[in-house]
Amino acid sequence: MQMIQGGRTTYGTAIGVLMLDTIFPRVPGDIGNATTWKYPVCYHIVKGASTGRIMAETPDPDLIDPFIKGARSLEKMGVRLITTSCGFLGPFQPYIAEAVKIPVITTSLIQVPSVSAMIGGRKVAILMERVHIMKENHFSGAGWSSEDIPVIIHGMPDDAYFPTVFIGNSLTADIGRLSADIKALGDTLIKRHPEVGAVVCECTNFVPFNRMLQEVVKVPVFDIVTLVHSVCEASVRTEFHGFL
Repeated sequence: MQMIQGGRTTYGTAIGVLMLDTIFPRVPGDIGNATTWKYPVCYHIVKGASTGRIMAETPDPDLIDPFIKGARSLEKMGVRLITTSCGFLGPFQPYIAEAVKIPVITTSLIQVPSVSAMIGGRKVAILMERVHIMKENHFSGAGWSSEDIPVIIHGMPDDAYFPTVFIGNSLTADIGRLSADIKALGDTLIKRHPEVGAVVCECTNFVPFNRMLQEVVKVPVFDIVTLVHSVCEASVRTEFHGFL
């Protein structure tokens, strides 16, 4: 007889997502849209974690404890890994990862060292909405330094529409204008830095548009979803089926 272990109320959820407290729309491909994921997902909204408190050179330290409590709650629900809905939470990575016993991915920037190793001497471009906010502590939280891995930081112009939706937390969004901003971001990147060998999108909200972005930049495009899915493959192994 095969015995199975209980101990909690729900089962079968692989991915846990710590969400900022926002109201903007989240289309398929966005981390906050459950249809984005290949594996079952569970969400925990960190109350009071507004974009204004996160989108800073250093995220509000008063939010560390609420994020840790959220991570522990998701862990108790049985998720196999935890991620977050904003790449600027990188400085929180060591604190949250230490607080639980499952993998934690606060930012897509964790994959920069491996991406860099894949492309030899070519550079990794990091794409985001607001360049001036990104500082070395966002890299060190993700486990690397720009002194060891030189990267190209590329963002949107001050008058771009995209940040008004996602940083501004707008209730509505024009998909056409969002797409145009992403295309322009890719166009300017390649014109200024034709030596780029790969792109890592720091902004989680870029993901729905990354197929189009890749058509522009013509190099591999990595983001939070590519990273989470790869870690899920390691955390929730499945059997192989086929023929010899």
